[in-house]
Amino acid sequence: MRLMGIDFGAKRVGVALSDETEHFAYPFTVLKNSEQLIHDVTKICEKERVGKIILGRSLDFKMRPNKVMKDIGEFKNELEVASGLPVDYEDEFMTSAEAERLQGRGDKIDASAAALILKSYIDKGNH
Repeated sequence: MRLMGIDFGAKRVGVALSDETEHFAYPFTVLKNSEQLIHDVTKICEKERVGKIILGRSLDFKMRPNKVMKDIGEFKNELEVASGLPVDYEDEFMTSAEAERLQGRGDKIDASAAALILKSYIDKGNH
């Protein structure tokens, strides 16, 4: 089984996957945040044999939940029901900025941010 990491945004949602050993995280794709999002994510989970989803918990500069956390919480609940998979949070702060710093601007920034979220989770040994 693999882990999936998600960087949820108002317009785009970055998706990352682990390898089968759950030791490495890599950017997978960027999805449009639309009514199709839950369907698109669950389809990837099925195709890529995902066993658990890790969702970034967006924090502000004071390390408190951002305003977007209400939307992230709703997304988490819908995703758990639709996918039948456990969805855990991983605190994230400025992962998109860090991804851009590491790789430069590009259309995969959100997927790279998701990989950073997933790698943080993996490194903590939570899986």
